[in-house]
Amino acid sequence: MSRIVVVTDSTASLPQKVVAERGIVVVPLQVVIGADVMDEGAEGATPELVAEALRGFRPVSTSRPSPSVMLEAYEQAAREGATGVVSIHLSGQMSGTFESAQLAAREASIPVTAVDTRQVGIATGYAVLAAVDVLDAGGSGEDAAAAARSRAAASSSLFYVDTLEYLRRGGRVGAAAALLGGALAVKPLLTIKDGVVATLEKVRTATRALSRLEELAALAAEDRQVDVCVAHLASPDRAGQLTERLADRLADNLSGREVWCGELGAVLGAHVGPGMIAVCVAPVHEA
Repeated sequence: MSRIVVVTDSTASLPQKVVAERGIVVVPLQVVIGADVMDEGAEGATPELVAEALRGFRPVSTSRPSPSVMLEAYEQAAREGATGVVSIHLSGQMSGTFESAQLAAREASIPVTAVDTRQVGIATGYAVLAAVDVLDAGGSGEDAAAAARSRAAASSSLFYVDTLEYLRRGGRVGAAAALLGGALAVKPLLTIKDGVVATLEKVRTATRALSRLEELAALAAEDRQVDVCVAHLASPDRAGQLTERLADRLADNLSGREVWCGELGAVLGAHVGPGMIAVCVAPVHEA
């Protein structure tokens, strides 16, 4: 009997309880703070460490898992009885993680299907959950990969940053955009388009930015059943307020499902900086 295992990376931002319950394998990316290299996670690089380092102007960078690390995850799955793997990752336009998965797949002893979600954060996580749902319903690895791609493409990732400087430092937006934002003292609203960060709108205040995030999330939900998550870096109060408003406003779309709210992981946090607020709206996938 075939058993397909889903592998993802730590930027998928799935709660540990969900990872354990659904049998998902998570490969960590790494964060480099000064001379310290740490795996992303509760026992290594945490959002709090990253926010503190950024505020203190310490050098912070991130790195992908190597192909050998990805290969070990696949081989461990094989040793535990897996007959195949679906490996689902953040946008290949923004990280080499997907490339590592592709390279490792060529060497694996079992078939591996690597999926580039062209998304980041929990949008990748929701794609992972769609794949697991398909497998649990008896679908094939190809069906699961297709479901992951479909849900990722249908999801909306919307976020606000206090400054574009951190994205500029990491090469995620052009220097001109960062300078323009600073010069006009605007609060940029961003999205993920075609696998990269794109400007959505510019507003004048943080209060207006959060209000627009709520409006844009509601527009993204339309009349569909959706899952919603609010993420933040070092901004729990504002994230909590937005979570409550979205839970009320999208009650019909949620049908009793909770709006997840949590701190952004260390790797993504390193590129957006303290004060970031994000909303992901992901249409529910019917397995």
